[in-house]
Amino acid sequence: MTNRKGIDIAVVGATGLVGREILSVLEKTKFPVGKLLPFNSGRKAASVKFRGKSIAARGATLEALAEAQLVFMVSSDEVSEQWGRALAERGVWVIDDSAAFRLADDVPLVIPEVNADAMTKDKRLIAGPNCTLTGAAVAGWPIIQKAGVKAIRMASYQAVSGAGREALNEFRSHVRAANGALKKADPLALPSEPKASAMPKTAAFNVFPQVGSFNAEGECSEEVKVRKELRKIWGRPNLPVSATTVRVPVFRGHSLAFWLETERPVTPDEAKKLLTGAPGVELWKNGGYPTPLGTGGSYPVHVSRIRPGAHERELALWVVSDNLLKGAALNSVQIAEALLKKGWL
Repeated sequence: MTNRKGIDIAVVGATGLVGREILSVLEKTKFPVGKLLPFNSGRKAASVKFRGKSIAARGATLEALAEAQLVFMVSSDEVSEQWGRALAERGVWVIDDSAAFRLADDVPLVIPEVNADAMTKDKRLIAGPNCTLTGAAVAGWPIIQKAGVKAIRMASYQAVSGAGREALNEFRSHVRAANGALKKADPLALPSEPKASAMPKTAAFNVFPQVGSFNAEGECSEEVKVRKELRKIWGRPNLPVSATTVRVPVFRGHSLAFWLETERPVTPDEAKKLLTGAPGVELWKNGGYPTPLGTGGSYPVHVSRIRPGAHERELALWVVSDNLLKGAALNSVQIAEALLKKGWL
């Protein structure tokens, strides 16, 4: 239970892209933080800003993390595997944003607007979803509850920040180099492609259909995650899901072209009524549509261009959400808020 001074919170990976967003969301939402314990790799001195103060980030140990009542894990799979279960066994609530536990049978995979009831008091380790499917899961859920679901098809247009800080720095460097070259070249000349190391291809002035590594069937790991995690979150273990994941030259904000095949016919107008006021959704009307640049830094999942698909039981949608917020940091804080509301934290 929360004491009068608030909840003692640790953030593992506090100096990273998502870690800093978690601290920002905790401040903006006025979450009752008591003592903040930020952690990083410990390889070099670092600090974070929280409520106007600079707080040193230190290397994690089990004993240091166990001082907290709640731990946000926003580091690597390996770090989560090292500490996640051990902390939960000590009675600490752990909200993990890595892929380490998402598909584990004994770990709830939670998007609060969709399946907050998957959380139970005795399961203190909770996983957050892959950022790519979050928008689809939130946008599709109100329609699925009314009309069921037979199949999902989607193409993603994923921001570089989803690949981490190293990829983002490389992207910025490549954009600067390409801009310099274009100033001296023929207007129709293509810039040369810089060598990429943080991603499979350069993202500057480019797109490429690979997020993660390929398997024997030709799917990349991100596409597999989309299928398996959507099935678990929606409670449809055999749902057909087809995805093509694409990296695009965008700093933050994942976009989806999303086709939803329902069990019962639902018109675009009916779908719009279902999405109007739905938790976590902002429905764009009158021909407007969201873009990553226009909605970056906002909390909702933005939905627009709802129209008929290939037949009467298919809808096509355009969905945009901030991969660092609803796709990661915001969702983690919302899980914590749900625990607080239940009186478990």
